[in-house]
Amino acid sequence: MLEKTNQVNLLFDFYAPLLKGKQREYLELYYLDDLSLGEIAQMHEVSRQAVYDHIKRAEKQLFEYEEKLQLAIRHQRRQEVISQAILLAEATEESKPREELLSLLRQLSEMD
Repeated sequence: MLEKTNQVNLLFDFYAPLLKGKQREYLELYYLDDLSLGEIAQMHEVSRQAVYDHIKRAEKQLFEYEEKLQLAIRHQRRQEVISQAILLAEATEESKPREELLSLLRQLSEMD
């Protein structure tokens, strides 16, 4: 469950503006503010089922956006390359790490 929560939060960071009003609002309250379905339903004077349906549709939309646009996965790949480059830069002054660092930086520049 924690993995899904992290995944939804990451996708929400990228695609929240693309969601419809209630979907975005309910998803934010549920995942980011950690409110229960009942609390959200009470706040908006709707049924728990209505809140649940909006959240499930929003989750589905987020995963569909990611499948098509792949912004989050590209972001993660860039972060991995940056981390490797930083480690190499901090390592030593030998020529091999420099070549590897240059290779990683080239990969990074080609990602976008």
